[in-house]
Amino acid sequence: MGVVTGEIEVASVLPPAKMFKASVVDADQLFPKIMSQAIKSAELIEGDGGAGSIRKVNLVEDDSYMKQKVDALDKENFVHCYTIFEGGMLANKFEKISYETKWESSSDGGSIFKSTVKFYTLPGFDVPGENLINKAKEKTAVMVKAVEAYLQAN
Repeated sequence: MGVVTGEIEVASVLPPAKMFKASVVDADQLFPKIMSQAIKSAELIEGDGGAGSIRKVNLVEDDSYMKQKVDALDKENFVHCYTIFEGGMLANKFEKISYETKWESSSDGGSIFKSTVKFYTLPGFDVPGENLINKAKEKTAVMVKAVEAYLQAN
């Protein structure tokens, strides 16, 4: 097993508290609406949403899903850590994918989404790490901008 690690940063014009609430706390309700091209539904299937909780996200692509375990949730410091441990996106390539995320204030009154992502590959699967990280960066930027646009419109 190998581990591919990457750092992701995406700026937003909105403050961290607002972006964190929408992208983490209210994600189960908002993401199927604002990212309907990718997410059908999301639901908490175990726990109260805090550390140890399990969430199932049903995806549009290939009618697949992913299960995420909340590793840490700090609403005061805008930190959310979770691990994808089951589902189609692992596709016999990854044991798991872990994210450590944080929303921070930026000097212009907006925020910066910072994330460390770790792809734990299965034995025999070697993929260029740069490709994995670039795809993760693209998807993250789309997510941040979709949340931002939704909040600005509503």
